[in-house]
Amino acid sequence: MNYAEIKNLLEITTDPVMRLEIVMDLGARLAPVPDGAVCHEIAGCASRVDICRVGNHFFARADSALVRGIVAILVAMVDGKTPNEIRDMDLSGQFAALDLNLGTGRLGGVNSMIRFLQNL
Repeated sequence: MNYAEIKNLLEITTDPVMRLEIVMDLGARLAPVPDGAVCHEIAGCASRVDICRVGNHFFARADSALVRGIVAILVAMVDGKTPNEIRDMDLSGQFAALDLNLGTGRLGGVNSMIRFLQNL
């Protein structure tokens, strides 16, 4: 699912619990990391999170269902983009606009993932 589809699905769902269930479902559908991908563990996340890439295609894995969904959204935002294009994006603003009602601890991890992506 690409980012536009994810965004549209979340926009039409008003129930906050259902929105988080959608996020977890996105994580369950996260594509496996291919052999040969370059992976980096993201420091600052309570869960283990790896963001991986092959060229300009991004993959991820995490050990928590909700965090897998969060990282699935973030890699969908940047998939296919160059590091320069990612630096020019407002990832924080786009993610915040999804209004996922995440706790402070989760937002710290989101910010760590965004910092990593914008410093490729």
